[in-house]
Amino acid sequence: MLYDKIWWYRIQTVLILTTGTLLLMWLGEQITERGIGNGISLVITIGILARLPMAAQSLKDMFFPAGGDSKFHLLGTGAMLVGLLIIVVAGVIAVTQAQRKIPVQYAQRAVGRKVYSGGTSFLPLRLNFAGVMPIIFAQAILMVPQKGFQFLGSGYPKLKFLKTISNSLSEGALMYLIVYTLMILFFSYFWTATQFNELQIADDLKKNGGYIPGVRPGQATSNFLHHAMSRITLAGAVFLTVIAVIPIILARQMNIPYPVATFFGGTSMLILVGVLLDTMRQMESHLVMRNYDGFLKGGRGGRGGSGPRLKGRI
Repeated sequence: MLYDKIWWYRIQTVLILTTGTLLLMWLGEQITERGIGNGISLVITIGILARLPMAAQSLKDMFFPAGGDSKFHLLGTGAMLVGLLIIVVAGVIAVTQAQRKIPVQYAQRAVGRKVYSGGTSFLPLRLNFAGVMPIIFAQAILMVPQKGFQFLGSGYPKLKFLKTISNSLSEGALMYLIVYTLMILFFSYFWTATQFNELQIADDLKKNGGYIPGVRPGQATSNFLHHAMSRITLAGAVFLTVIAVIPIILARQMNIPYPVATFFGGTSMLILVGVLLDTMRQMESHLVMRNYDGFLKGGRGGRGGSGPRLKGRI
């Protein structure tokens, strides 16, 4: 029955997927305008968290299989997974918030009749400047040749060698891990190079009377920022590579169920931690604007320490 109306089924599928995507984008925009945080990111985070029940069931079946089957994993594996989860979450939080502070000194200057006194500030350079984008790019690009080689190798007898290449590029294979790692490193530098404009930053500092101590304004400042960003980008790219490879190794080499392995790294963990930290920072700013104590650093509770304490009238 389905094959008789295959094109009508495909048209319906495209319409439903397009309508659902537009609805989710509209909901994300409404959350951004009326709520707290980035709406699209929150929708993606909710989609990731919706997989938690399935992951919990798979984790239960690892140690307590249904139907009286034998256990595939020992309790030592469970302790290892708990320790790995703590390390991964702590590492993602630390690297997401890590930044190198470049000191900036502003000289005293006069604009008309006003005299602006100099001061000291800093220029924050994020360690993981590219975020989750290099992993997404690498996964999307690697998917195309693997599927293409598989189609050509299966459909044409003279191109059977392409099927072998396709198998070597399948997720979990050694060649896939090597190419995947190199692509994450490349896209980390590519994204940073396209988004971080050290020439404009150096020009803005020069116009505002700011300079980095020990570095001449202008081209020398641009070269200094480029060199500093290149070094910290390498550390961030290596971290992204490790986080991206952990779920693949757990699923392919240690036979951990894939729904469980996805919560130990990859894009899921990076998106979850990044969105939650950003939402907490925005909630903190809203509390401070309304004269409440914050909760991220040294926030004092209200009565009995159960809530924020009102400092003044709103």
